[in-house]
Amino acid sequence: MKQIAVLGSTGSIGTSTLDVIAAHAEEMQLMAITAHSSWQQLAEQAQQFRPRWAVLSNSDLKSAVDLSAFPQETEVLFGDEQIERVAAADEIDTVICGIVGAAGLKGAWAAIKSGKTIGIANKETLVVAGPLIMDLAERSGATLLPVDSEHSAIYQALQAGSASEVKRVILTASGGPFRGASPADLEDVTPEKALAHPTWDMGPKITIDSATMMNKALELIEAKWLFQLTVDQIGVVVHPQSIVHSMVEFVDGSVIAQLSPPDMRLPIQYALTYPVRMEGLNPPMDWSRAFELSFEPPDLEAFPALRLGIEVAEQGGTCGAVLNAANEAAVERFLTGDLRFSDIATSCEQVLKSHQYEPHPSLDKLFELDHWAREEIKRWKSC
Repeated sequence: MKQIAVLGSTGSIGTSTLDVIAAHAEEMQLMAITAHSSWQQLAEQAQQFRPRWAVLSNSDLKSAVDLSAFPQETEVLFGDEQIERVAAADEIDTVICGIVGAAGLKGAWAAIKSGKTIGIANKETLVVAGPLIMDLAERSGATLLPVDSEHSAIYQALQAGSASEVKRVILTASGGPFRGASPADLEDVTPEKALAHPTWDMGPKITIDSATMMNKALELIEAKWLFQLTVDQIGVVVHPQSIVHSMVEFVDGSVIAQLSPPDMRLPIQYALTYPVRMEGLNPPMDWSRAFELSFEPPDLEAFPALRLGIEVAEQGGTCGAVLNAANEAAVERFLTGDLRFSDIATSCEQVLKSHQYEPHPSLDKLFELDHWAREEIKRWKSC
C-alpha cells in the first residue's frame, strides 16, 4: 500500500488528489496533509482520511485553531519547517507537491532529497531550480512524475520511443478567456474577466496565469528541465477544446498525443499508480458524437509572457526564479486592482532585465532573488 503525503491538500490539485486516494483506498493510504491557513477544511479532510499528520504552514494561526476539530490520531503541526519534516518522513513513500508558487519548493526539495516518488504538480519547483532539482533527484534516487496535465501527457507519449528518437514536444494551451484578443483588447481587462476560464476550474493564481499565457511560459521552462530538452525541441500550440493535453513528435514524423476530457484526476492518478493503470474517476471520451479538435499558433504579440518563457528557458540560471517571483507578485497586484492586466508581463520583463544574472546559482541565491524580485514588483509603476 502506498503511503502518501499531499502538500497543499486544500487547493484544487490537493482536493482532486484526495478524490483519487478515496477511490483507491485499498491501494493508497493518506499519511499527511498540509495547508497554509484553511484549517477548517484541513480538519474536515483529516476527519475523512485520518492521516498521521496535518500541517498548517501559517504558524500565526496556532492559537486560533480548534484542535478538537481534528481526529485524535492526527498530530497537528504548525510552520513551514513541518511541511519539510513530513515530506521527508520515513513513513511516507509518495509525495504530491501541490502547493502553488515558489512556496512549494522547500517541501518538494525535502521529498526529493529523501529519495521518494514525487508527483510534481507545482511547476514552479522546476522553473525556479530546475538544474538543482534534477541533480538532486539523480543523486538521491528520487522518481519525479509530472502531474500537470500537459507534462503528464508528454510523459505518457514518451513511452512510445526512446529519448534519442524525440524530435520535439508540443505543449497545448487552451488560450484562456482571451484567445483571439488583440493587445488593445487586453488593456482594460478586469480580474473578474480574467478569472472566467472557459475550460478548467483552478485557483485564482493559475487562472490568471492561463489568461496571460504565463502558465504556458512556466510549463515550457519546466519541460526543458524535466525532460532534458533544448528550447528548440519545445513548441506550443493553442487548442481551445483542451482534449489533446500535449504531443510528442518523433524523428520519423510520428506524433503521439494523449487525449482525455479535461479532468486533473487522470494525471494525478497516473502519477499515483505508475507504472500501472487503474480504473479512473474522470468521464471517458464520448466517441458516439461528432466533435472537432482545432489547433492554432499562439499570438506572441498579444501574449508576451510566452515569449518571456522562451527567453528564460534559453538563458537558464537565475532567470527562472526571477520570472516566477515577479509574476507571482504581479498577479497579486492585478487581483487587488493595483496593476493592469497588460502590465503583468511588462513588469516581469523589466525586473528580469534589471536583475544580476548568474548562470549557476545556489539554492540560497535563488531564494534571495525570489525575495528581491517580489520587492521590485511592489515598487514597479506603469509608464
